[in-house]
Amino acid sequence: MNNDFPRILTLLRKERGVSQKQAAQDLGISQALLSHYEKGIRECGLDFIVRTADYYGVSCDYLLGKTPHRQGEKLHVPEEDDDLQETVPNVDRKIIANSIHIVFGILKKINSKSLTRQVTVYLSCAVYNAFRMLYSANPKNPDGLFEMNAGLSEAVTNGRMQLSLAKSRMLLSGEKIRGVEPVRKDAIPALNSESLSATYPEWAPSLFTLIRNTENEHKAN
Repeated sequence: MNNDFPRILTLLRKERGVSQKQAAQDLGISQALLSHYEKGIRECGLDFIVRTADYYGVSCDYLLGKTPHRQGEKLHVPEEDDDLQETVPNVDRKIIANSIHIVFGILKKINSKSLTRQVTVYLSCAVYNAFRMLYSANPKNPDGLFEMNAGLSEAVTNGRMQLSLAKSRMLLSGEKIRGVEPVRKDAIPALNSESLSATYPEWAPSLFTLIRNTENEHKAN
């Protein structure tokens, strides 16, 4: 059994809002055994996987971490030019682009210009850093495209990213920033994987893939 199964099994139970005791009873096993499954101490059989998938209304592939989509759909990458279809960056680009669609969709619901501005600056700085790194890798590329000194660029941009992130958190926590009104608590939407899949059916699989890939990178490093 892979490492995703215990995490997803626990997540689904908590999302449903049932206790471990109740879930175990509904699934026809002891609470102790379910606890072992959720902690990854013991491996379950195929019959339990199928029963659990039916209980939570997800596919077996999702339960096993084989797909980020609850109904087991594959990540869809729209057709592009032939020379782009064959490259891994095309898939990565779609994953990032689709995930950003959701980020701005959530910002639209919150309806805070100040928060949207801070998140936009944060994301723009990340793209700026990535592009400048690639551009500067070839010493023959002219420096005239950028006004900021190359030696200071990354430090200043990283600092701006952290400042934007800090301001975003302040706004979301209800703190004013230089007279700017904070985000109302009732404007912050309740989110979970099920609601994201329902609201953004075309983009949610990409976001779930991005989350999983990013966390796997964290574990690997």
